[in-house]
Amino acid sequence: MMLPLASADIISTVEFNHTGELLATGDKGGRVVVFQREQESKNQVHRRGEYNVYSTFQSHEPEFDYLKSLEIEEKINKIRWLPQQNAAYFLLSTNDKTVKLWKVSERDKRPEGYNLKDEEGRLRDPATITTLRVPVLRPMDLMVEATPRRVFANAHTYHINSISVNSDYETYMSADDLRINLWNFEITNQSFNIVDIKPANMEELTEVITAAEFHPDHCNTFVYSSSKGTIRLCDMRASALCDRHTKFFEEPEDPSNRSFFSEIISSISDVKFSHSGRYIMTRDYLTVKVWDLNMENRPIETYQVHDYLRSKLCSLYENDCIFDKFECVWNGSDSVIMTGSYNNFFRMFDRNTKRDVTLEASRENSKPRAILKPRKVCVGGKRRKDEISVDSLDFSKKILHTAWHPSENIIAVAATNNLYIFQDKVN
Repeated sequence: MMLPLASADIISTVEFNHTGELLATGDKGGRVVVFQREQESKNQVHRRGEYNVYSTFQSHEPEFDYLKSLEIEEKINKIRWLPQQNAAYFLLSTNDKTVKLWKVSERDKRPEGYNLKDEEGRLRDPATITTLRVPVLRPMDLMVEATPRRVFANAHTYHINSISVNSDYETYMSADDLRINLWNFEITNQSFNIVDIKPANMEELTEVITAAEFHPDHCNTFVYSSSKGTIRLCDMRASALCDRHTKFFEEPEDPSNRSFFSEIISSISDVKFSHSGRYIMTRDYLTVKVWDLNMENRPIETYQVHDYLRSKLCSLYENDCIFDKFECVWNGSDSVIMTGSYNNFFRMFDRNTKRDVTLEASRENSKPRAILKPRKVCVGGKRRKDEISVDSLDFSKKILHTAWHPSENIIAVAATNNLYIFQDKVN
């Protein structure tokens, strides 16, 4: 019997840490689950690579804004890891309004022999204390604790869609529909507004910010994308308020392709710097584009993710799928890019060979050591045995969130409430 899917279990973000040893997911129920990679054992050399649950904690709770009579969902919109400085791990998680900094640490010893408290933690009667004891640390079962270290709240009127940690590791930014704020990790009660595109009259609003990210090396540079399909590169050295961009990336639309849906499908849902910092990748509804920072007038590469849906835009508009926000990721060497599609399909594009592949994340092919078979979608006409017809695609099964290990060919794919981890076959 299939139980109904609890919407709280739907995965809303996936993120590897800087070493790839940890993988975090956030869900609509406000939970964060951290997976840790198994260490290679001498008996089972090929066991390394399996990720097991390391820590689970409730990051955000549902809230209510009494002034605006609005419910604030607990859903985790984004998770970003900080580079590891000591034995503990730190990550940022955000819902629509509040960013939190969490510390995830291990404890395998506990102090015993307090003077003023007994072992249960109750205060002892001072009259009974006749000797001075030195507390000692005793071994205990390993415990992984998640503790909130900072809460960055009350700075966003609109919904937060992105957070990005700066390469100086002292600051990070959070972006909502109309503003981008810069925060210092040590200061929770104020942030610095670096982009504000809110018009004086909201009726004149023509575009919103959809995603933002810092350059991987230059702490003064960041990009943000818009619902109009444009990308702006900003330099914080140029002015305190970066409303005037340094570079503006836009591809002119082909008039012959213009339709009622043009504006909706040109909205950028994700923007990512390459690891080298030379390129930007953007995802809109039908394509992934790679832009060179030195060329603003058009992308250097355009990849069709699911061009067969062009004829289906009317029904995708009616069932609201046309507003789905797909993410995109680079592999560790910037040579392959990955993004999701419908029917639990995800796509990979090799930038060097120009070859692409469609793979499926499903229960059937998730058995250990199973090899993923490429899938093909056929449009009209005769259908081959191993192809799937565009009319039988399941639009309720969608891969919106994916992550790629920073240095190895290991990918994490979120399919509704299931997390799939695939890795290159080891010879």
